[in-house]
Amino acid sequence: MNNRSMRLRMLFAVTIAFVAFGVSARAQDASHQTTLTGVVSDPACGAHHSMKGMSAADCTRMCVKAGQSYALVVGQRVYTLSGHSAELSKNAGQRGTVKGILNANTLAAETVKPAK
Repeated sequence: MNNRSMRLRMLFAVTIAFVAFGVSARAQDASHQTTLTGVVSDPACGAHHSMKGMSAADCTRMCVKAGQSYALVVGQRVYTLSGHSAELSKNAGQRGTVKGILNANTLAAETVKPAK
């Protein structure tokens, strides 16, 4: 390998490292404190529960027990919820207000309350 191709490879590697760092820093900056109100559900069902003969709350709890996470359905958007599973279970299938750190479509719940 000649000197020129070695320098180009090093320049390419440094460029990739800076780009990756920039994307990572922007992703961290994208996290922010927020409060959302919607229906406590799960990502599989969203706003429409398909279990016949079950309430929305029972369907949500069953899906979570089977491995789904809790979710908050706000209009057409579905946010994955993490943390406070006991409070989320109490509010399953109902409107709730969740305060926490939002990063992309995941909300790390700090407080969960029934919606007023």
